[in-house]
Amino acid sequence: MKFQNPIVSGFYPDPSVCRANGKYYMVCSTFQYFPGVPLFESSDLINWKQIGHCLTRESQIMLDKINSSGGVFAPTIRYNDGRFYMVTTNDTTHQNFYVFTDDIYGEWSEPITVEQGGIDPSLYFEGDKVYFMSNGSDDNGIGGVVQCEINIETGKKLSPSKTIWQGTGGRYLEAPHLYKINNKYYLLAAEGGTEYGHMETYAVSDAPFGKFVTCSNNPILTNRDLGGYEIQGAGHGDLVEDNSGNWWLFHLAFRQSGRWSTYHHLGREVFLVPITFDSNGLISAGENGIVLKEFETDLIANDVVQNVKKHYTFENTCWDLDWCFLRVPCKENYILEKDRVSLKGTEVSLDEADSPSFICIRQKDFCAEISCDVRIDEGEAGITIYMDENHHYDLAMLKTDDSFEVIERLNVGDIKSVQNKVLASLSPSLTSNSNASDTDINKQSYSYSDKVKLIIRADNYSYNFFACINGEEIYLGSGQTRYLSSEVAGGFTGVVIGLYAYNKNGTNNAEFTNFSCLYQ
Repeated sequence: MKFQNPIVSGFYPDPSVCRANGKYYMVCSTFQYFPGVPLFESSDLINWKQIGHCLTRESQIMLDKINSSGGVFAPTIRYNDGRFYMVTTNDTTHQNFYVFTDDIYGEWSEPITVEQGGIDPSLYFEGDKVYFMSNGSDDNGIGGVVQCEINIETGKKLSPSKTIWQGTGGRYLEAPHLYKINNKYYLLAAEGGTEYGHMETYAVSDAPFGKFVTCSNNPILTNRDLGGYEIQGAGHGDLVEDNSGNWWLFHLAFRQSGRWSTYHHLGREVFLVPITFDSNGLISAGENGIVLKEFETDLIANDVVQNVKKHYTFENTCWDLDWCFLRVPCKENYILEKDRVSLKGTEVSLDEADSPSFICIRQKDFCAEISCDVRIDEGEAGITIYMDENHHYDLAMLKTDDSFEVIERLNVGDIKSVQNKVLASLSPSLTSNSNASDTDINKQSYSYSDKVKLIIRADNYSYNFFACINGEEIYLGSGQTRYLSSEVAGGFTGVVIGLYAYNKNGTNNAEFTNFSCLYQ
């Protein structure tokens, strides 16, 4: 069969996968978003359905007022003796911890911390021993992939933390995972930074603590030399053996917006490549060490059909799965119904490292039409194309005194105030002024029926903003996608489509209906 990459699109970075009871389970990073660590299930490796989150309670993860790209880093999921474990880092508090569950569809435990530093933790089970690894510095201050043995019931260290491998020389050694394959211990890691130089490397040993020997064919996967190719930044992967004994590498990569446009704003996504071992045990990944947009393979049955969802609405999404919040939300400010959202806006704005009245869904492809009907009683409410508190484009209704306005606001770093402009004034007592110039939108007035449809049309390079007022579509302006990219904004997240409400003078009420995000 043929499958297309990414297999999970949008901001779902740092994938980790395990197999249990004939199915596969995957987790990804969430940083400052809540709930934390989305959990997916698949029966064929290609089609993934989200079934929950691992961190659903405030007691499990501290996210209060953390900066964007802080919080929950690179999780790992493992299954052992009937129990699932998810181990991760809160990079803001510098704590490695894990949670567990015996019911993959149920709640996960309270966190158990491990007194070993670094980030990107992983677990390896063998017999009655459990090994914990991360990338950081060991008890002697030596940097690299660090490992200790732990008591899985308590998280207590049973051995000193020891550096077991220092990589191949690439910068930012990270994402270590340990496997036993054909009686050898394989240590997989990423190097080069989660950017255009990203790559997968590995070493092999006869014992869990080494000595690990760097293999001769590193890196086994990288797109770093493919200038102009859409898929870049391939790395940070996890191996899994399928039900037929074949091996696969799930890893992150990103799609740059154009052949000569080295910017990406959708975030790091989930990609899949096949793995083979030669007679000497050396790993080969992908197509001659690269990840392609499309793979054709006989390792997956031909009757498997890759399903790609193109249309997202309130009615065909789930509030607890598809949507998320900035940090831990104040739940009394949200009423989530089957066909509508009601938000109580507060003085917390999108420009703060806090939890505004805001709910979002990830942008999953470049070309889309996003629309929603918005009604407010005062203050401001609308749609935001959100990368972080310093980089977001807002299309909103704003009530000032006795009039309603539709605004497009571009927030790009320190120049967000320069991009703020009122583009249409709405008054319930006025009718459309047909004598006004089409280009002089600030001087036009429109009769107002207390609800406005906001529309955003996105492509690879820009977002274009419209308001549909009494059946008339008004163009408000545009913003380039590059200014919401990781190359400009920094950080490790991707663009989300948010609905928000805000009132600098206190609270307001906003209602959102007829939400639609349709991808081409």
